[in-house]
Amino acid sequence: MTAVLWQPASGCDDRCRPGGLPAAARVTVLVRVTALLGVLLGGVLPAALLRGAALRGLCRALLAVLGVRMLWRGPRPRPGSLLVANHVSWLDIVALTAILPVRLVAKHDVRSWPVIGAFAGRIGSMFVDRTRPRTLPGTVAEAAGVLRDRRSVVVFPEGTTFCGAEHGRFRPAFFQSAIDAGAPVVPVSIRYDSAEACFIGEDTLWSSVLRIARIRQLTITLVAAPALRPEPGADRRVLARAAQASLGESGYRLAA
Repeated sequence: MTAVLWQPASGCDDRCRPGGLPAAARVTVLVRVTALLGVLLGGVLPAALLRGAALRGLCRALLAVLGVRMLWRGPRPRPGSLLVANHVSWLDIVALTAILPVRLVAKHDVRSWPVIGAFAGRIGSMFVDRTRPRTLPGTVAEAAGVLRDRRSVVVFPEGTTFCGAEHGRFRPAFFQSAIDAGAPVVPVSIRYDSAEACFIGEDTLWSSVLRIARIRQLTITLVAAPALRPEPGADRRVLARAAQASLGESGYRLAA
């Protein structure tokens, strides 16, 4: 495995956002951002300590104060599933955590994000260090251990964010954790009804938060495909292709 595999690139940039959507009133934007900061400051510590329902409640509150509506379609994954999803925005993480008790696999850069980085560490996220590719097998083994304990894991196998209309190839490494643990793989298609939600190009977390707060209403739809159940000794590359094909059937596009 070479370091090239650890530097996935997206061709998406600001041109992916057409603009022209109805914007929220300035006072609404101010209220949303203020409420978001209040939820983070008041809820991060209790959620990190209690996890479980408290964490899901915090994530639902974050979506609510930003005016984001969330829809889930398809079967609910059983505990101990590897959830693999396309990646559009940091909101993907919030939405999945709001619905299901999961542990996340995130890039190590997330550790440096204000508030969110510390929070991600406190809730047990597993971090992939792209500058140290030799650490990958250990992180995959850690994910397999979580799955064996019947706790679900979320991975974004594209390795970076895309606009939704465009997408990247699913990288196979973490599919090995499901094979090793005998865990089902549940592909989840993430769709937004506006490309303004995309976290791409030169975006910073703060600029993305402000842009989302300015959208009058945003809907995120998560569509779960039927679970894939890998046989012992399955080929992770074949499994990755099958999972991505399942998402193709449920739709890589903006939600209608």
